[in-house]
Amino acid sequence: MQLVDPRPSRPIPIRITPLIDVVFILLVFFMLTTRLLPVDHLELSNNTRDRSSASGDPLPELQVTAGGMIRWQDSRYALAELLPALNRAGVSEANLTTTPEASLADFTLALSALDDAGIKPHWKRNASSEL
Repeated sequence: MQLVDPRPSRPIPIRITPLIDVVFILLVFFMLTTRLLPVDHLELSNNTRDRSSASGDPLPELQVTAGGMIRWQDSRYALAELLPALNRAGVSEANLTTTPEASLADFTLALSALDDAGIKPHWKRNASSEL
């Protein structure tokens, strides 16, 4: 007496239609849940959690304005004038902000120049300037 039917001699076809449906559902899911950043934005890390606000003097505020000028202590400086002035003042860290009219190129130029001069810039994105 045989309890199991013998296997057919021809191969059983694999139906891939449900597999394609699952792949498309996963594709749509990941397309809808993925956050895509525009390429013209610069993502910067701003790790200032180690600092206490009560540990010494506040950091100087530098503001990049239109045309690449930088405002510091109620004066406007070109980048070439600002770096020696900051070194004379003994500044090793500074907070860097921008005006709405400042271009991304001016900001990145100021950021890299400060970093190259040994001044650690901190930048915080303003909530009002986000898209």
